[in-house]
Amino acid sequence: MPEREGRVKATTTGSRARRILVFSAAAVMAATSAGSAAWAGPAVASSGTDAAASGISWGKCDKAGLIKRNAECGLLSVPLDYSHPNGKKIKLAVSRIKHKTPDAQYQGIMLVNPGGPGGSGLGLSVLGEYVPKNAGDAYDWIGFDPRGVGESQPALSCDPNYQGPNRPDYIPWNASLEKTWLDRSKAYAEACGKNGGDLLNHLTTIDSAKDMDRIRAALGAHQINYYGFSYGTYLGQVYSTLFPERVRRMVLDSNVDPRKVWYQANLDQDVAFEKNIKIWFGWLARYDSVYHLGNTEQAVEARWYAEQFKLRAKPAGGVVGPDEWTDIYLWAGYYQSTWTDLADTFANWVRTGDPAPLIQAYRNADGPGDDNGFAMYLGVQCVDVQWPTSWDQWKRDNWRTFRSAPFETWGNAWFNAPCIYWPAKAHKPVKIDGSKVASALLVDETLDAATPYEGSLEVRRLFPHASLIAEPGGTTHAGTLNGNACVDNQIADYLASGKLPARKKGNGADTTCDPLPEPVPAGAAPAAASTMHAQAVPSRPRSVTHP
Repeated sequence: MPEREGRVKATTTGSRARRILVFSAAAVMAATSAGSAAWAGPAVASSGTDAAASGISWGKCDKAGLIKRNAECGLLSVPLDYSHPNGKKIKLAVSRIKHKTPDAQYQGIMLVNPGGPGGSGLGLSVLGEYVPKNAGDAYDWIGFDPRGVGESQPALSCDPNYQGPNRPDYIPWNASLEKTWLDRSKAYAEACGKNGGDLLNHLTTIDSAKDMDRIRAALGAHQINYYGFSYGTYLGQVYSTLFPERVRRMVLDSNVDPRKVWYQANLDQDVAFEKNIKIWFGWLARYDSVYHLGNTEQAVEARWYAEQFKLRAKPAGGVVGPDEWTDIYLWAGYYQSTWTDLADTFANWVRTGDPAPLIQAYRNADGPGDDNGFAMYLGVQCVDVQWPTSWDQWKRDNWRTFRSAPFETWGNAWFNAPCIYWPAKAHKPVKIDGSKVASALLVDETLDAATPYEGSLEVRRLFPHASLIAEPGGTTHAGTLNGNACVDNQIADYLASGKLPARKKGNGADTTCDPLPEPVPAGAAPAAASTMHAQAVPSRPRSVTHP
């Protein structure tokens, strides 16, 4: 399951961002989402065979948020196949917002990746302005669309309407449903093979890490600084393993566990999302006076599944069936900031039966009509490592997980099932080694479901010169630079001076911050609001496992 590619109401590059290991800063996406093209300037000069020689020919951007900030955009030619560096080239879309400080205070380039794989990062050059204390002003912020993504050329698309309604029930209650989903998964993989061409064989995280180093060389920088969210943390891990001497400072928010890429990671993620959706059900129960969905977690959960059962027989507006219903509410497991909107959607449906708001919520969640994010999620994860080729193993593992985690397990299984049939050779992942990386700041909320906290503890172990900020009891994924002063100020201090929180002995966090408080709906009783946080946050972090 990838991370979500965006936050509440933020449109993203691909359909069903649901599993695409997510990234932060809703405001960033809101600021940069306008405009259909990413750049309007000249392409990269490509007379040379080396990125350092060819550089990037910068021109004007065509995204409203980037135009507003006088960003520059362009394309960088890189080898399709790094084993043949002088062979066929592809192009990466790159943006830049230059430093605002005097040159004497310049701290270098800062590359940003939003997660996914499959997330578009071209607009994330604006991220620097969200760093407190103006600590981002001393960097050139570099956004880019990874190979195959967004405005990079070519961009992968296999079947734009694959996530369209009304899909077969995720849960394979019978042999017919199971066969239907296997046939769908195989057909999607075959479409990617037909449309992807040579690109499909060169989409590993290792390829993207080498692309990052080409961006560095094209910008004439000896080292990079790096800010990665979710899957972007794994990209950072791989880059810093391959090029440790090229890493100056690095912030990794919501860390992928490199031991789990990618099959086991998804099974573990199902368990983590089950816990988070139950936390949301409990929150709804505490505000039963507002939503009237049940006054216990169990009652709300029963109501949610009862509505899903009804939609199995009669989809809302002929569009929202049980799959779409699940996808809508998966957001609650990612971001507490979605809780009140999703609660309103749930309560309105139960109260009125009006399908229109529910259909709109599905469209916001799944984005049918554009599968670039989904195609590239598979394009990377299916070739990063060999997935099990036996459906019997998938079937056995997912039914076992489903018994304790029914909310998301089968939806996630079918999201990844095209990997069984993927028409490109799988590779061996690089063994992550951060021992030569001089500095890194890790951040995670301890109930993050998309990239569970155990991953951050493992990355801390592998990077002996890193420090970890934990937020005990927090359920939000990739939430830095979104208003938590305790966390964001420490990030600012690190980017300004390079100083990390003191590393403690042992295998735990080096420092902790309270997560942002859970939302309080309008009209909530004061008593409910005052007891909410104590009920929702456990007394100690719970470790569950990844994406």
